[in-house]
Amino acid sequence: MDLGFLYYTLPALLIALTAFFLIDRMLRNDEKRRNFELRKDTQSQLLALRLRAYERLTLLLERTVPNTMVLSVLKPEMTCFDLQRELLSTVRQEFAHNVSQQIYVTSELWAAVKVVQESLLNLINICSSKCSPDDKASVLAELIVQVYAANEAPPSETALDMLKKEVARML
Repeated sequence: MDLGFLYYTLPALLIALTAFFLIDRMLRNDEKRRNFELRKDTQSQLLALRLRAYERLTLLLERTVPNTMVLSVLKPEMTCFDLQRELLSTVRQEFAHNVSQQIYVTSELWAAVKVVQESLLNLINICSSKCSPDDKASVLAELIVQVYAANEAPPSETALDMLKKEVARML
């Protein structure tokens, strides 16, 4: 009787262990596949977010080029003081509006974007210090555009080049 019990129990036990290991392996493979799909979806979504951040930073850099910015802000009745105030406000607002993009780009690129902001603020303040506050705004506008154009490597172009290289590396 002892032998009969072992005769039936041992094969059943072997079948149960085999089934357990096969099911366990199948479940692990399924979990790996689901994790892979999840990572793939996450990477796809992250890539889309990063590309949107690069697009927004490109727009920021293009909108804050002095020629473009002066044309969008300048009004005929403005004085130099009014233009200075509006330009400084515009620069600060543009950069504040895009500050969250720094989490999607490299620290080096974000540092270059910050340099652009600081250089624009300095450019506006330095040029406006050379004008009388009551002069026509066009005097300040011309001076800003001239000083910016005289710069061989404007920070905005440097940052835009870095941005393009970063996107190219990413893709």
